[in-house]
Amino acid sequence: MHTARTHPNTPLAGDAGGGPLPPAAVPPSAGRGRTAGCRRRQAKEVLRLEAEAVRRLIPRVGRGFETAVELLAGCKGRVVVTGMGKAGLIGQKLSATLSSTGTPSHWVHPAEAIHGDLGRITKQDVVIALSNSGETEELTLLLPVIQRIGSRLIAFTGKPRSTLARYSDVALDVSVAKEACSLNLAPTSSTTAMLAMGDALAVVVAERRGFKERDFALLHPGGQLGRKLLLRVRDLMRTRGAHPIVRDTSRVRDVLLAITRSRAGCASVVNGSGRLVGIFTDGDLRRHLDSTPNLTQRRVREVMTRHPKTIGAERLAAEALRILREHRIDELVVVDGARRPIGLLDVQDLLKAGF
Repeated sequence: MHTARTHPNTPLAGDAGGGPLPPAAVPPSAGRGRTAGCRRRQAKEVLRLEAEAVRRLIPRVGRGFETAVELLAGCKGRVVVTGMGKAGLIGQKLSATLSSTGTPSHWVHPAEAIHGDLGRITKQDVVIALSNSGETEELTLLLPVIQRIGSRLIAFTGKPRSTLARYSDVALDVSVAKEACSLNLAPTSSTTAMLAMGDALAVVVAERRGFKERDFALLHPGGQLGRKLLLRVRDLMRTRGAHPIVRDTSRVRDVLLAITRSRAGCASVVNGSGRLVGIFTDGDLRRHLDSTPNLTQRRVREVMTRHPKTIGAERLAAEALRILREHRIDELVVVDGARRPIGLLDVQDLLKAGF
């Protein structure tokens, strides 16, 4: 590989006597003299321009957008997203968003596509191509081939009369009045507009496909999000020896011993039929310790909390956490359809699981 020099007499790093190249000098006019207030005003102007670019998209959402939604919702293959440079990076994000919301998608680099990766595009696919100018050379070379393959084409472009727009089945106008770059050159407002329109399209297509929370959980099993959407009470609840169950005729002393053996914070109290009638917690113990004579010899039904909060084993663990927080309690008894206790869920179990 050849290394270019800026001048034939300029030594490269590592050349004899040359040493490392010094950093390039920053011209005095490059903004050094700007005050902090000027920089803040410039930052606010960037945000204003980009917000305005997104706002201007709203009235453009019309029949073309609906056509794009129907093309994607009816796609029997995959949604192939392509674009060069910054538009290509936005395309990668769009492809990822589509995939994570139930629309199978992959991204293809246009330069790689014209050297063999076009084989990743089939007649059953829908292609989304992003280019602000609509004339990006690597992209326009693909268009006749995509047409011959028979794929449907959706364009994101700032030039509705460009080559890309002419080849497409539907062109979404993402033009902007001005880039947020002070030189009006670097893709800033234009890529923000593409990003926002892509999100709008992906969200509407997900809704159109009937994509639900359960589907989202299936595609996001890892991390806290997956836990919240997938873990059920049965996955975390304490059972058998870790869940003390006592008769309502038991003495408080025996109930305390059962709680201690189980290393739990409470005991489920059942009647003669095995149905839940109450719960005895450390809070109950503290409330009655001074006010109830001979507490340890009392029947637990005299001092227990009646009608405790319960939950089913198939409910989401996130729902259990909501109930615990809403009622400011630490335990939930897990019951079956006949209201027989089958487990115990402590707030500590949820915290250990990452909630």
